[in-house]
Amino acid sequence: MRVKLNKAVKMFFGNSSLEMVYLEAIANALDAGARRIDIAISARDYSQPETLTFDIEDNGIGFTPERFEKFSNLFDVDESSHKGLGRLIYLCYFDNVIVSSIYNGFSKRIFEFSEGFDGESIVSVLPAEQNSGTKFSMSGYTLTRLAQFSYIQPKYLKNRILTEFYSRLYKFKQDGQLIEINITSTINNVSATETLSTDEIPILQMIPLENSLELFASMELHYRIEETQMEKSSVITAISVDNRTYNIDIIAAENMPIGYKMVFLLYSDSFNGRVDATRQNLTLEEVELQTVKKLFRDNVARIINENIPQITQQNQERKQRLINQFPHLNGYFDVDNIGYASQNDVLKKAQERFLKAQREILGATHLTDEQYKESLELSSRALTEYIMFRQIIINKLKSIDKHDLEEDIHKLIVPMREQFDGGNLMNDLYRNNIWVLDDKYMTYDTVLSDKEMSTVIDVITDGEAIVNDDDRPDITLVFSGNPNEGRKVDVVIIELKRKGLSTENNSIIEIQLENRARRLMHYFDHNIQQIWFYGIVEFNEEFELHLESEYHQLYSSGKVYYKPKEVVLQKNPRIAMPIGLYIMDFDAVVNDADARNSTFLNIIKSKFNR
Repeated sequence: MRVKLNKAVKMFFGNSSLEMVYLEAIANALDAGARRIDIAISARDYSQPETLTFDIEDNGIGFTPERFEKFSNLFDVDESSHKGLGRLIYLCYFDNVIVSSIYNGFSKRIFEFSEGFDGESIVSVLPAEQNSGTKFSMSGYTLTRLAQFSYIQPKYLKNRILTEFYSRLYKFKQDGQLIEINITSTINNVSATETLSTDEIPILQMIPLENSLELFASMELHYRIEETQMEKSSVITAISVDNRTYNIDIIAAENMPIGYKMVFLLYSDSFNGRVDATRQNLTLEEVELQTVKKLFRDNVARIINENIPQITQQNQERKQRLINQFPHLNGYFDVDNIGYASQNDVLKKAQERFLKAQREILGATHLTDEQYKESLELSSRALTEYIMFRQIIINKLKSIDKHDLEEDIHKLIVPMREQFDGGNLMNDLYRNNIWVLDDKYMTYDTVLSDKEMSTVIDVITDGEAIVNDDDRPDITLVFSGNPNEGRKVDVVIIELKRKGLSTENNSIIEIQLENRARRLMHYFDHNIQQIWFYGIVEFNEEFELHLESEYHQLYSSGKVYYKPKEVVLQKNPRIAMPIGLYIMDFDAVVNDADARNSTFLNIIKSKFNR
């Protein structure tokens, strides 16, 4: 052979699979005029791949001198539909490949195909005429394991071979030629057999396709839809290239119709030769491939909708669910792809269209009347997207239970040990969820999450105080002012407790809030003008009875208690300052946030649905 096989194998088949051995052998057998192909697989056990052997025998014309000469020279092919490399796949998986072939009735050729193959063979004359044919015997499996057990199971192989050669076998069917492929495996002394015959292949319907982009020559779509049992459901969507079929993902796995067998084959002379040398990948340009996919999917969807009305109804329901779940993207969904492309792809493309429209509007220095109207629509969509994000946070908070830690709650509201500045509100919009407590707290100057009190005081006093204090409030807000500008500020202190705590442990939150108040009140006259203290816990009956005796209940969808309190800053002389304490049930916080957010969401959804 004119090329070093060991280098050629690694160069062309660095990424392959064992099933390609069968596919190449079958393709060569059909090229040789074979009408019967027998595949025999044997191994002691799935866990002993070193015992694996393949015998692949056909009744083609055999290795005549002309065919053997072409086999001995890589790239020696008659037409572009043949690549001249497929046989190298045998050497990817087997060290020993013995070929025995009878041709012209009286000649027998035997040779070993290996990395040292030099184009030599032994030819003998038979004493009596015999039927032509070729047998490949492969042994010496080169890998340490099987990538998939299915690669040596007849049932899987039958479907894989049918998918690969559907267009070619269908052509034989149309020409009235019977092709039979028998697959037998004997693994651990257990045998299984499957037969693939052109008799099994149904007659397909054909429609010509119009291609307005003129990237390709005329196209034909051959198809068949038939009802079947659920366990036998299958869909083949492929294009025919050089008498082989190449799968094109038209229908996502999540959308596969149940109870139907479907075949859709797309033919065009423009596809011929459009695969790489190893036949593993199509060589269509990306724009060509996307054009083919769209044309293919549009026509497949139309045919399915015409033949299976209930799928049309299902797709309408899918569309409505998407609109209900993502109303801000209504009008940007590719409705023709809903029910065929995966939901993630549909959402991704709708989001891309939405963002593109936003960029076009926001990049305009002067808006036309039409652009102005569109900008209003985009603003509504952007607001809806944010409201929907808030709903996701609320739903996560609703799922919190006694097994979750304080930090689990904390992280959903504000990331721990971080500081947020009001000037970066838009950048932090999807990270700082302090609105859960109240929407008014979105207008903050600084948010400190899980920071030491010394840091809190440092922010309030602009670095004037030096305090060592490791007692950390969960969330501290400094808002309605900037201490760096010498103005007094309002402060909110929030303390969280996880669910499932006892009344005693919940009551500690009052002491913690008072201590925080006492430390901060030293700076009251200087930088602080007002402070609010919130404790968020899970209520139980005993804790509520305790609160009822000292607190006033406020309006809420849950339970919120409030009491004014004097915090003594020093004894002699006695100095006390009033503060307000709010103790809130965890569910009240979440339900109030849900009620506020649902109002916004329902208003916006009603507009989109119109």
